[in-house]
Amino acid sequence: MLVTAIKKASVYDNVTRQFNKAADLMSLDPNIRKILAQTTNEIVVNFPVKMDDGPIKMFIGYRVQHNNVLGPFKGGLRFHPQVDLDEVRALATWMTWKSAIVNIPFGGAKGGIQIDPSKYSLSELERITRRFTYALGHNIGPEYDIPAPDVNTNPQIMAWILDTYLSMVPPKERQGCVHVVTGKPIESGGSLGRDKATGQGVVFCIEEWAKVNYFDLNGATYIVQGFGNVGSWVARLIKAHGSKLIAAEDITGGIYNPKGIDPSELIQFVKQNGGVANYPGSEGIDHKTFMKTEADIFIPAALENQITEETAPMLNVTVVAEGANGPTDTFGDEILQRREIQVIPDILCNAGGVIVSYFEWLQNKRSEAWELEEVDNKLHKKITNAYKRVKETAEDFNTDWRTAAYIVALSRLEIVYKERGIFP
Repeated sequence: MLVTAIKKASVYDNVTRQFNKAADLMSLDPNIRKILAQTTNEIVVNFPVKMDDGPIKMFIGYRVQHNNVLGPFKGGLRFHPQVDLDEVRALATWMTWKSAIVNIPFGGAKGGIQIDPSKYSLSELERITRRFTYALGHNIGPEYDIPAPDVNTNPQIMAWILDTYLSMVPPKERQGCVHVVTGKPIESGGSLGRDKATGQGVVFCIEEWAKVNYFDLNGATYIVQGFGNVGSWVARLIKAHGSKLIAAEDITGGIYNPKGIDPSELIQFVKQNGGVANYPGSEGIDHKTFMKTEADIFIPAALENQITEETAPMLNVTVVAEGANGPTDTFGDEILQRREIQVIPDILCNAGGVIVSYFEWLQNKRSEAWELEEVDNKLHKKITNAYKRVKETAEDFNTDWRTAAYIVALSRLEIVYKERGIFP
């Protein structure tokens, strides 16, 4: 019996293929193509940290800065055992496209530490975070490169980074450096709405999709992969439309209930138990069963490369709203297109996080504090305008939405490079 090998792509391979497809279709200037195909800086740091029980442990951290022609480098930091240079390089590149699509004055960066944070105490995580910040030194800065939360990082970690960075600059400059990170606690200069921003942006995109496709969200069913910050907020916010969560999956397992799962109750359960597995009143399901669950909307909000040549044929949904970065590889993308499953691509769909990060950055610079309603209204305007640009571009080029999103980003970057020229 002949067995056909399943094709798998690295995360950066996906970025490269997506970039080349869009660049070919739009006939991107070959010289600008050369620039955008490369990262600007790739920083790798190895640093020691003393553990609670005495011994020293070495850690490896990364910060990749892809492009800053539109403004300061911007991007999250993740703490995860699978963090490596390939992944961070891809995520930094996506951030460049994302900022360009939603028309904010940021470039793209990303970073992380190769670590399983669950294996360390809070005091150890603080020392690891502070030592990593010190190791990065002035490779980050409020007008140069601004980190934010990502996988397994949170406002507390941003507060530690802020405090460490402030100790590294002269006292008279410290008040002007609060915006060195975004996603901070409110009391330390964070913005209202930042915690839910990515999930809120996903829901705004789903609302636009429903409007364009004359789809009634009241009574619609949805499934969520990953029930961290993004997935839990999407589940909570879309419930207000009368939509029903029928399945969820995270690292602990999968759950299913065709009658519906209350997102708020599930969030509390996850806080107390560390994951969705064994949620009362639900049936435990394996990964394949979860991927095959029949629903209207699938929200992948976990890690990269979840929808592949192997799993894309399993999906039984109408639309995929990508809350995670890179959840669909290029092979999976081709299958979804052939199956006419619509996709709201990550670099549009989950851009709410960077949009509200930009708002936080602005508030810090202006010494302002906006009300939640103002943040939400500005986010809605930014992301829906971007949605419309991608929709029009998809129609103009007769292409899929992911390629259209790339074209929107690359077109803006191309214009800026042609206007400014290349030094010297």
